[in-house]
Amino acid sequence: MAIDIAPPKRCRVTDESEVDVIAGDYDERHEGLTPACDFMDEDIKPYETFIPEEVDSRDVAVTGKTIMVAGSFYIPKLNPAKPLGEDASFICLNKQVIGVADGVGGWAKKGIDSGMYSRELMKNAELAIHKQSNSTTTTSSIDLMKVLNEAFSKTKNKGSSTACILSLSDDTLHAVNIGDSGFAVIREGTIVYKSKVQQSRFNCPFQLGNESTSDKPNVAEKISVPVIAGDVIVLGTDGLFDNVHDFELETIVNAGVDSWESDVPETLAWRIAQYALDNAKNTEVYTPFTRESHKAGIEHNGGKIDDITVIVAYIWPL
Repeated sequence: MAIDIAPPKRCRVTDESEVDVIAGDYDERHEGLTPACDFMDEDIKPYETFIPEEVDSRDVAVTGKTIMVAGSFYIPKLNPAKPLGEDASFICLNKQVIGVADGVGGWAKKGIDSGMYSRELMKNAELAIHKQSNSTTTTSSIDLMKVLNEAFSKTKNKGSSTACILSLSDDTLHAVNIGDSGFAVIREGTIVYKSKVQQSRFNCPFQLGNESTSDKPNVAEKISVPVIAGDVIVLGTDGLFDNVHDFELETIVNAGVDSWESDVPETLAWRIAQYALDNAKNTEVYTPFTRESHKAGIEHNGGKIDDITVIVAYIWPL
C-alpha cells in the first residue's frame, strides 16, 4: 500500500562552510571550518526523493533468494547559484543497482559547478547499466567496473566527484567505490560492514574527473558482501557519514525497522538525512568530521555543512 509522505518544516543550510578539496590543490590550513549558522526556515522538498514502485520479482533479473527495495532522500545546501547542489544519485530497481556521487565542492573557487559533473556521471552510469543488461537476463552479469569505466569515459563536464555504486545478485552485495561516499550493511541492529574512506589527505577524497590530477576508475575499491533477508543497506555521501556516528546510524535504523516505516525505505532515508542535517548545523556536537579534523591538526567543533544524500535499501526475501 502506498503511503503519502509529507516531510515537516526543517532548516536548509547555507553554502558557506568548508568543502572538499580538489585533488592536486595544496593543503591549506583552513581558517573557516566552523559551519555557517545563518539558517533559513522554509518548506523544502528534496530534489531527488524517490518513491519506489511496487517491485515484482517477475520484472527483475533475480538470481538469488533476496531482492533489494530502495528509496532515497536528498537535502542540498541552500545556494541559489547551485539549486540542485553537488550530489547525485540513481535507483534502478529492475536491474537491482543503486548509486551516489558527490561533486567536489572545491571547484566552486574556480567558478565550476561540480554538481554538473556528478549528475552527468550518474546519468551515464545508469545508461551503461541498461546497455549492459540488454544482452543478459541476470544481474550477476552486470560488471560494475565496466559501468564505472563507461560512465567516466562519457562524462565531459568540468569538475570531479566521488562515486559509489552497488548491485545485488546471488544474495551478494557488489560495490565499486571511489572517495568518501560509501555504504553500511546493518544486520539485526548492528553494522556488520562499512566501506572505507579513500582519501589522499584529510578532506581530499579520491575523485573521478577529467583533470590530470583527478583519479581514474582503476583506483576504485571492489567490494563483495554476502547479505540475508532483513539486512538494511544505507548508502550515502559524506554529508551523511561526516555528521553521523555508526552507533547513531544503528539507532535510527533500528527505530525505523521496528515501526510502520519498515516497508517505506524513503521515509527511513528522510529520517537519517534529517538527523545528519541537525548534526551538521550543530556547532557543539562531536561528529565524525570533528574527530577527523582533530586528527589532522585542525581545530573544529560541530558538524560539517554539506549536501546530504541517503539511499536506504531493504533486503527482502522472495
